[in-house]
Amino acid sequence: MHSEPWKPERIDDDALLDLVQRQTFRYFWDYAHPNCGLARDRGNPDRTTGNDLISIGGTGFGVMAIIVAAERGWIERREAIERLAAMLGFLDTAEQYNGVFPHYIDGNTGREISLWSDNAGADVVETAYLVQGLLCARQYFKDGDPSERALAAKIDALWRAVNWQAHVENDNIMLWHWLPTKEHQAFQRIEGWNECLITYVLAAMSPTYPVDARPYHEGWARGKVFRNGRTYYGIDLPLGPDLGGPLFFAHYSFLGLDPNGLRDRYADYWQQNHAQTMVNYSYCVSNPNGFAGYGPKCWGLTASEGDKGYRAFAPDQDEGVIAPTAALSSLPYTPAHSLAALRHFYFDLGPRIWGQFGFADSFNETVGWVAEDNLAINQGPIIAMIENYRSGLLWRLFMSCPEVKPGLEVLGFTAEPLVA
Repeated sequence: MHSEPWKPERIDDDALLDLVQRQTFRYFWDYAHPNCGLARDRGNPDRTTGNDLISIGGTGFGVMAIIVAAERGWIERREAIERLAAMLGFLDTAEQYNGVFPHYIDGNTGREISLWSDNAGADVVETAYLVQGLLCARQYFKDGDPSERALAAKIDALWRAVNWQAHVENDNIMLWHWLPTKEHQAFQRIEGWNECLITYVLAAMSPTYPVDARPYHEGWARGKVFRNGRTYYGIDLPLGPDLGGPLFFAHYSFLGLDPNGLRDRYADYWQQNHAQTMVNYSYCVSNPNGFAGYGPKCWGLTASEGDKGYRAFAPDQDEGVIAPTAALSSLPYTPAHSLAALRHFYFDLGPRIWGQFGFADSFNETVGWVAEDNLAINQGPIIAMIENYRSGLLWRLFMSCPEVKPGLEVLGFTAEPLVA
């Protein structure tokens, strides 16, 4: 795809959104691993040789990006089918446990790569992000020509093979990782409010290995950092840690799962995501630490690269690092504030932070630092959530899955999506 260099000429918001989506998409199209088409975990245009670390969750976000690209005509539908078929073919041969993939795999061999000790084995959360994206693709292509229907059937087979039950401990909580070794058979409880809601939703809606409501209510919702109920900057926050946590909590599970009208006994999830975003925005505007650049047009704290390393940046862990994905992926929740940030990032900071894959992952104006690498898990939500703001495409696709409504009902949700 053609890369657009930064240009100072003013364009309207719709044209700017299109530009940002298209340029960001190049990360998943031009920079995908050449052997398998899956999403590299991180990198930049100059770092290709030996960059074989594949992100399974980032690949799920990349699948959504490919759908958007096909729908908007940036690539031909045939090209999307060919790429997705190659990706699924590789995933069929990649290492997995009970149908659940590791967090990272090697783009050449498909073998697991573990970067730290408690990141080994099957990762059900990263697999959930992959499946969320693939189910959107299944719905998008299921009524197409024979090649499209064949792709949808392959996706359905992968989805049905995921054994969510293998990650349930004592019927009362889901576990993030599973290892086929006696001493570390399962570990890391998935509990409290964070980025993992989609894991419980998919587990409940599985046609082959469904998980009932007990782990959701007795594990997830009883985590020590689940209910909040406090007020920050005049904003009531139903769930989550103090000051809301990093903004990816409001993004990753909701790229396909539509928060409009989504409620259960604990929260209204549109209200939750809007409130968390507004707390994050208000914190950056108040800027208690006096970092350079913060303000109504420059805000957004989430997990990203930082000048001192990767962190889950948040109001209670602030080092002066702004990540464009935080504000841009919040566009459905805070359109006026997110568009103001978008214009600032492009027109004012563009000469410093715009590149071949869109905006830099992050920057710190206090120390004059800009991230060199982009990250798949931050690139993908920019494309997906801008699209949900513009057309509701991915929300509409995911919510059209026949498994969704029964699965949500199992967990006690009511859903009245904005986009039917």
